[in-house]
Amino acid sequence: MSLDSWLTQLQSTGCRITAARRAVTEVMQSTERALTPVEVYDAARKRDPRLGLVTVYRTLEKLESLGLIQRVHHEQGCQAFLRAGEGHQHLLLCERCGRAVLFDGDDLEALFARVGEQTGFEIKSHWLQLYGLCQDCRTDL
Repeated sequence: MSLDSWLTQLQSTGCRITAARRAVTEVMQSTERALTPVEVYDAARKRDPRLGLVTVYRTLEKLESLGLIQRVHHEQGCQAFLRAGEGHQHLLLCERCGRAVLFDGDDLEALFARVGEQTGFEIKSHWLQLYGLCQDCRTDL
């Protein structure tokens, strides 16, 4: 999905497209890493030095509510964000450099059926995140 499409969706919710919002949206739309709000702030300030941290938080919140970005869970909490996948995808994160890759994986039905049977739960949805080392980080070892 293009940057213009993201900005159009933001605008359709009543958000004015300011230089600051555009800068935050550009950073999130183009990143391959999960970024904390402070990292987004640092990167977006290179595009708009007048950007404030409150605008970053509000824009991230709006982008998340539109399904354009998703929260990424780390040991430190759920305060990092990444461009959302299209359709049903899962997340693979490099523990060293933070690179994130979305991958397809819909063949989990047998696992869910087994878990449901063992626990008595009816599984309604899931969210899967895998951690490891990307190829670049593995070759640096």
